This record gives sequence, structure tokens and C-alpha cells, in this order.
Amino acid sequence: MSKRKLNRRQQWRIEKIQAEKAARVKKKTQKADSELLGGELGPEQEGLIIAHFGQSLEVEAINKAPDEENYRCFARANIDALVTGDRVVWRAGKDQTGIIETRLTRDSLLQRPDNYGQLKPVAANIDRILVVVATEPKPFANLIDRYLVAAETLEIKPAILFNKSDLINEENRTFIESLRCTYENLGYEVLLTSAMDLAQCESELTDWLQNHTSVFVGQSGVGKSSLIRSILDDDTIRVGALSQNTRKGTHTTTTAKLFHLPGGGRLVDSPGIREFGLWHINENELLAGFIEFRPYIGYCKFRDCKHEQEPGCAIKAAFEAGEISESRMHSYQHILATLDDVETH
Repeated sequence: MSKRKLNRRQQWRIEKIQAEKAARVKKKTQKADSELLGGELGPEQEGLIIAHFGQSLEVEAINKAPDEENYRCFARANIDALVTGDRVVWRAGKDQTGIIETRLTRDSLLQRPDNYGQLKPVAANIDRILVVVATEPKPFANLIDRYLVAAETLEIKPAILFNKSDLINEENRTFIESLRCTYENLGYEVLLTSAMDLAQCESELTDWLQNHTSVFVGQSGVGKSSLIRSILDDDTIRVGALSQNTRKGTHTTTTAKLFHLPGGGRLVDSPGIREFGLWHINENELLAGFIEFRPYIGYCKFRDCKHEQEPGCAIKAAFEAGEISESRMHSYQHILATLDDVETH
């Protein structure tokens, strides 16, 4: 992965490509409208986006009968991009097809950068984020902190789940325990589980997920899909092994999909991403995203303090007093230095 700033010509090319894509989408949607309108459309009703497949979306009726199948729908051309978790107004057509008429107001929107450095929506109306890490691939505090800052900025309640606990051994135990204590001491909920033996902690995990719409985020290969398969008792959910060369995860989830939990609540399985861009937030949002920094915000001697070498810096004083850990301070400085970078794959 390389990081670079886009010049004006590169930005123009990206906008041109996106405009061409939008024109193609509009043409396909108009064709789909024409085909659907050839038959009869049912009355308007509310629905929920379950998954996104190219130009079509899987929609579930809000008042769905137990044996009723979901519909493959196209959206009207004037509707902004729809994502898993969106609530919509739609009309059913023939052969389990339909048309989405409008999108209802979102409570929240989780986004990440795409290959062009533009923000791409991942899931909507999420009220809990579960950051999944594992003993392998090795977890990095900076990546965890990026997810936590994103959650704090969106005001979505986060928790951290250390998966694959059966792989903790004498070589990695000290590191894992230190990382775990860092976030527990900050007041974050930390769960420990293994997809191989979910029964021992199933109650704690399902209680945290119950009656909420949650999303699992984390690197590829940390076991998100395996956990979801265990929770739902669904062997059809694809899981993948780590790459033998890089010991990083291979992508088995290619689109965000929403699942209903047996005890109540919803869960979104999102595509694994190895880094979470935060370049769309500003310096003040980043500062507030580190919860232990908040008591000291606004108390620096200089209003434009960068919290580096300036005299009278409240953040620096808190760090020197041990109120802010070294790893978290390093994460903040690293993310701050890359806020203006566009991340491309």
C-alpha cells in the first residue's frame, strides 16, 4: 500500500471516471425500470438493504413473513448510493424483483477509502462496532486506534474482541495481555473468544450484540466470518485461511451483508480491510477521538498547539505524567501525520 497526495489532474481523472460510472449506472437503472414497469408494481412499503450485488440490492420487507424470500431490487437513478443497513421505501415487482423509490434518513454511516482515495460507504444505521483482532495475524495498536477513532467520531459504541485465544502461547502472551490491558484501562469493553470454542463466552458476546445493529471490522484473516458462522450456526458463510507467505488474511467477504441474530439484533459482516483511512476527519476530531485526551483539550498555552514540542502543552504534560500511554500517543502522532494522505491500494 502506498500513500500519496492527488494533484489536480489526478483528481480530475478520478471525477471523470466516477461520472462515467454514474452514467452507466443510470442507463442500467432506466433499463431495469422499464422492464419492471412492464409488469405490475406493488404498493410502497418500507424495507431494509441486506446486501449489495453490483447494480442490484437485496431488500427485505420490514413486515416479512417467515417463509418470504428477499427481493433483488434496482434503485431509481436519483437516489444516492445505497449500502447494507439502509432503510428504504420500495415497491415489489414480478419474480422477486423490485424498485427502490427512496432512502430513509440514516442514523449513522460507516465509510472507508476506496482504490481511488474517495470515501466509500460500508454500512448504515450501525449503533455498535466490534473491532476484531487476533493473535495471528499479529494485531497492531495503531490499526485498533484507527477503528476506535472512527467509532468515537461517529458516536457509535465500540468494543474490542480478541479472537483466536486458543493460539495464545508463551511467546505472544505478554504482548497480547499488554495490548488488552491498554484498552481495558481506557474503559473500553474487551471480549476474548475463539471460533473453535465459542460456547465458553457465547453468553457475553451475544449479550453485547443483542438488540443492536452491529458491524464486525478488522483485518482480513482475524476470523470475523468464522465468528459470525458460529453465532448464527450457518455453515454456508465462507471463511478463509491465512496466506502461507504473508500470514495475512485472504478476503472471503466481498460485500457487506446483514444477518439477523437469533436472540434479537442485527449483525453486518464487512469486507476485511488491512488499514482504515481517517484522512476525511480534521485535527480536532482526531484529538477528541482519543478519549483519554478529552480532559486536556483546550488547556494548552497556545490555541494552535500541535502537541509536539510546544511549551505549556496540556496533552504533552498528561503524557509525561503517565495519563496517556506511549502507544496511544504514538498512534495519535502517526495518524495526525497522515491525515492529508490519500491511501491507495
